[in-house]
Amino acid sequence: MKNYIGMAFLALATLPFGAAATTPQGDPAAGAEKAQSCHACHGSDGLSINTMWPNLAGQKAGYLRKQMIDFRDGRRTDPVMVPLTTNLSDQDIADIAAHFSAMSGVARPVPKHY
Repeated sequence: MKNYIGMAFLALATLPFGAAATTPQGDPAAGAEKAQSCHACHGSDGLSINTMWPNLAGQKAGYLRKQMIDFRDGRRTDPVMVPLTTNLSDQDIADIAAHFSAMSGVARPVPKHY
């Protein structure tokens, strides 16, 4: 019985590593090219000047990937984000997430007209 418990624990302990292996590695340089339309709202430095849109600079890549995948796959809805993510591949998403994650994320003042 102990042997079965040990094998079951070992099998479960390796699951996250197997799942992570299927996630594409993001390339920040490729992401910079693919994120041109993102910059219109989220800023070329990843810092939005509109308080309605989130800053993406310095966010964790895994978080950004999840949000984009959720928009693409219909688990999140937004009239702007859904069309922008519909045709993105998993590699595109990983690259864009790596691009914004690599940015410093140091906030700048928001202009007073917002």
